[in-house]
Amino acid sequence: MSRHIQVTFDAHDPRALSSFWRDVLGYVHPGPPGVELPEGADPLAAWDDFLARLGVPEEQRNTKSAIEDPAGQGPRLFFQQVPEDKVAKNRVHLDVRAAPGLEGEERMAALEAECERLVTLGATRVRRDEPAPPMSAGFIVMTDPEGNEFCLD
Repeated sequence: MSRHIQVTFDAHDPRALSSFWRDVLGYVHPGPPGVELPEGADPLAAWDDFLARLGVPEEQRNTKSAIEDPAGQGPRLFFQQVPEDKVAKNRVHLDVRAAPGLEGEERMAALEAECERLVTLGATRVRRDEPAPPMSAGFIVMTDPEGNEFCLD
C-alpha cells in the first residue's frame, strides 16, 4: 500500500514562504477547519479571522501555514516557524518539473523562463547545469526566499 506524504519546511516566516511555494507550484492555501470560503475569498484573511476568534495572540498567528494541491494529487506542504537559521545545505530538496517532455535547448529555454518567473517571486538563481546525455537533461539550481535549495528540472 502506498503512503501519502506531507513535506515540512522549517521557516522564519511560514506565511511568506508558503505563499512563495503556492505560487511556484500552483497550490492553494486551505481554509480554516469548518469554514466555507466563498468563491474568490482570501484563505489567509479567513485564517486571520479564525485565529482571532479563537483568541490566538497576533504574534502567534504566523507560526504555521500549509498549502495543498487543488487537484489533490501532490503532497501537502507544511511550514512551521523555528527560531534557528538554516546553517547548512538541505539534505532533501524539491525538484520542480518545469519542462516535462522537452529536450535540449527547448527544455533549457523553458527552465530559463520559469527561473525568471521564480526570481520575481523571491527565488535566487544559483547555477545552470547543461544537458549531459544520457545521464542529465540539464537543470537550474535555485534557492527559495529562506535559502532552501531546489531545482528546476
